[in-house]
Amino acid sequence: MNGTQWIIFILVIQLIHFAATWKLYVKAGRKAWEAAIPVYNAIVLMKIINRPAWWTILLFIPIINLLMFPVVWVETIRSFGRNSTLDTWAVILTLGFYIFYVSYVLDVEYMTDRSTTPKTATGEWVSSIVFAIVAATLVHTYFIQPYVIPTGSLEKTLLIGDFLFVSKFHYGARAPMTTVAAPMVHDTLPVLKTRSYVADVNPDTHKTSIWNKLQLPYMRLPGFQKVKKNDIVVFSWPADTVRRFFVKERGVKKPIDKKSNYVKRCVGTPGDSLSIVDGDVYIDGEKLILSDRAKPQFTHLVTTKGQITQNALNLLGKTNYAGNVIRIPDSLLQQEKVRLLLDKGASLEEVSRDKDFVYFTGAITHPKVAEHVKAETVNDMLLFNMTDQESKSFVGREGISNISRFSFSKASDQIFPQSSLHQGTIDNMKSFYIPQAGASIPLTIENLPYYKKIITEYEGHELAVAGNQISIDGQVTNNYTFGQNYYWMMGDNRHRSEDSRYWGFVPEDHIVGRPVFIWFSLQGIAADPNPFKVRWDRVFTTVGGDGEPRSYFKYFLILLAGWFVFDYFRKRKKKNA
Repeated sequence: MNGTQWIIFILVIQLIHFAATWKLYVKAGRKAWEAAIPVYNAIVLMKIINRPAWWTILLFIPIINLLMFPVVWVETIRSFGRNSTLDTWAVILTLGFYIFYVSYVLDVEYMTDRSTTPKTATGEWVSSIVFAIVAATLVHTYFIQPYVIPTGSLEKTLLIGDFLFVSKFHYGARAPMTTVAAPMVHDTLPVLKTRSYVADVNPDTHKTSIWNKLQLPYMRLPGFQKVKKNDIVVFSWPADTVRRFFVKERGVKKPIDKKSNYVKRCVGTPGDSLSIVDGDVYIDGEKLILSDRAKPQFTHLVTTKGQITQNALNLLGKTNYAGNVIRIPDSLLQQEKVRLLLDKGASLEEVSRDKDFVYFTGAITHPKVAEHVKAETVNDMLLFNMTDQESKSFVGREGISNISRFSFSKASDQIFPQSSLHQGTIDNMKSFYIPQAGASIPLTIENLPYYKKIITEYEGHELAVAGNQISIDGQVTNNYTFGQNYYWMMGDNRHRSEDSRYWGFVPEDHIVGRPVFIWFSLQGIAADPNPFKVRWDRVFTTVGGDGEPRSYFKYFLILLAGWFVFDYFRKRKKKNA
């Protein structure tokens, strides 16, 4: 809904509240009109139910208010003597409309000095649980969110099994947009494995349901810093089409705040002109200098003296294996028939060549091609994933004679912006502009593929193209002004990361927060074949900062032990007093 529709919706809710409660306000010694004034009526209601005025704030915080409304409904009827379990369930299951029955049908009296202290152990337990959930939801939604690294796209920097605290307040907390959702979970309910929110789009008609119309507009609280290059950022995956992470489904459209969370490194910010050359990022023509904690990995071609040995494989790491190398005689490749066959039935990337052979990685995918192309597996060449620094340290050990970084060079339209006009690879992309809010650019048929999704999906305009003529919202135009900032995100594990190179820009309204702290790290989760093992050297380490990560876990244990000693002597002194 837009702003006007939300104002109308809120006014309707206020009218319902007035109709349901004005009689109760009068019985509590207040004026009837006090039930009709937005915000003020909530403050007065807090006095009537003998609860603190600051509860009013909680009623206007998205998601938190979903938890608070039932509490206030129950407190309201209890303030007029309706304390039974039946009354409690009636007001909750009718979404508060039971108050109409209490107000207009029952002859109730206001309990002036009602105690808000639970009268039973069960009541006290329920009260504590409710407010623990409210407090935890408030922290989770607006301050700090726990997150676990599920993939190796930032490997060497963040590992699979790192448990993080993600700060929402660094960039300013994004207010929830999905108004009807379970607290403290993302897109999936634990155990039940179903969606945690109510909102949908029909995959056949693409029409939105009534629940989508209750979506709040994008809002973000003030932060104390902007997203900068080299920041590791958690964001909602722009290309998300899955109801549950790792479970792909076709035609699913999710609300922004319920899209799957991704974590990558920001390498391009609004206003930059970015290009990628042989795997390295360039900003405005200058190579991007990464932070000293960034350890980008690439596929490398490893050559050994003779057949590669098991010791060499162990040194390079079995999990870093990236593929075999095949060779094809150069004389065979010169034949036009063979070249045509390879274009149709192979996905090969050249990695090296000499006077007799050309060496490739990839696969011959059609059996007829294999009949004509005599490809042989090379026993002294393999591809491994590693950093450039590691590649230098491995040369000369275990028969390794040479290691060179491999760069994909066979361009296709499978890479962003998925256009035949701008074919590229994950290692080589032509320069393009990263949009900045308020900036205007000339819009042409040539550059439109970069910004089509921004115009239509992220900023909600209608786009039409007729020949060389571009129309936006029915108006012919040759320029476009961007409504928000955009970012370019990439994984440090460059050849094992699905990132902006595949699906493009990350809009500002998709930014979730910044990882600040690793509170636990466990080896062996996800597809890791190793047994479960705590990485103690990563527990209680910061994500940002200079130099190698340093664990503060032992200092935490010292402080914790000190607190227990202090508390023991404090209690002992109090007992002897």
